[in-house]
Amino acid sequence: MIKLLRNTAIALAMCGLVANLGAAEELLADNHPERYVVRKGDTLWDIAGRFLRHPWRWPDIWQVNPQVANPHLIYPGDELELVYVDGQPQLRLKPGPRELKLSPQVRATPWDGAIPTVPIDAIAPFLTRPYVLTDAEIAAAPYIVDFADEHVIGGAGQRAYVRSIDSDEPAKFDVVRPGDAYRDAETGEILGYEGLYVGNVELQRTGDPATVFITRAEIEAIPGDRLIPVLTEEPVTDFYPKAPPQPIDGAIISVLKGVSQIGQYQVVALDRGAADGLSPGTVLRVDQRGETVRDIVAGGGATVTLPD
Repeated sequence: MIKLLRNTAIALAMCGLVANLGAAEELLADNHPERYVVRKGDTLWDIAGRFLRHPWRWPDIWQVNPQVANPHLIYPGDELELVYVDGQPQLRLKPGPRELKLSPQVRATPWDGAIPTVPIDAIAPFLTRPYVLTDAEIAAAPYIVDFADEHVIGGAGQRAYVRSIDSDEPAKFDVVRPGDAYRDAETGEILGYEGLYVGNVELQRTGDPATVFITRAEIEAIPGDRLIPVLTEEPVTDFYPKAPPQPIDGAIISVLKGVSQIGQYQVVALDRGAADGLSPGTVLRVDQRGETVRDIVAGGGATVTLPD
């Protein structure tokens, strides 16, 4: 009887090992490397794609590894090794050499060359500009009414008159042009309004109207453009790809700058956000809806949506 129970325990342990290995194979890419040395120009997304079938599942293999406490702080020359602990894959980090810059005062400065999650320059404009406005923000924001020297539009190096600014602080503003409403794709509820980034201004004189100086212009400013105080906090750039905490079903409702086709590193607006569990770094799969056709057999105006 004791021998039978022991054999049963061994069999159960073997089943658990097979299940763990099966889960690991489902997680890892078919031709994943056993180790990889980080190179200049790599991104976290690139490296995750070498090891995993789905790059956003990176936390599944690093979160229990104290050597990779922050995957954003991985540097060229570091070596990542894939190991298995209780049948579960983990990545172990072997730090490479760190370069130091020494000044004549013998002051050491750490080398700040960690690889990014994705190329930051591709998404930096959206991380630092308020492209989504509420009704209240639009109504409360000062707005341009005219330009100096009889100009009908404004560009960099010109003065503009604004209603109305009563305080010297803040002194710097983003110029934003209110656009179309963002609506929930299912309910039609207005979630906010598109804010097209126009440029930057600096306050020269308070009052009604106040006077501002246009320091930068992506496009020409026009009367009615709103002024939004420049944010002082640093934009979020230290994030890593991860799956959402629960299933999310939403829709792309707008594409930045109004293009009709979407490619890599382009910015889109979704009808889901923080209230639905989204946070910086959350990765979502984009599917295209199939064509809706009439069901002539069922009749009565019945339709069916085809898979894409």
